[in-house]
Amino acid sequence: MIEKATEKGSGRTEERFEIRLIRRSEVREAAEAERLCFPPNEAGTKEVVKARATLAGEQFLVAVDRETGRLAGYLNGLVTDESTLRDGFFKQTDLHDPRGANVMVLSLGVLPQYRRQGLASELMACYVRQERERGRRMLVLTCLEEKVGMYLKMGFEDGGMSQSCWGGESWHEMTYIL
Repeated sequence: MIEKATEKGSGRTEERFEIRLIRRSEVREAAEAERLCFPPNEAGTKEVVKARATLAGEQFLVAVDRETGRLAGYLNGLVTDESTLRDGFFKQTDLHDPRGANVMVLSLGVLPQYRRQGLASELMACYVRQERERGRRMLVLTCLEEKVGMYLKMGFEDGGMSQSCWGGESWHEMTYIL
């Protein structure tokens, strides 16, 4: 179980936040965070977020503010042997195969009041370490043009435009080889 941020961080982040797997009692709060972090056309529904946390809880990290006990950010995905992120992953949690080699990262969200503190990078660093330890080969995500630079700094490579048109948007497909 992930309890602390990686050594890559400043120390300040791990002092302020506990990064770990989601707990059943936090699912409603995570669904609300998804709604706040993404526009309606991109956000997963409450039901989808609940299904991700229930069926793929080992792929669902949260960052909890140690002072308030509230969720500050989260990261989740589904495991598969597929190597391209297609739209079905965003709404069909039954595509999750815990024995798969790759992880489709579906949501990385940080609530507005916690942004610009390195929390998204800490969540991803913990996720990378967790999935590397589990023997996975690759993380795959899609992002809008304005987020490409952020993911490049995290170690992802830009594979160009994705075939995904989730939410009616044009996405870059980013990969991280573990």
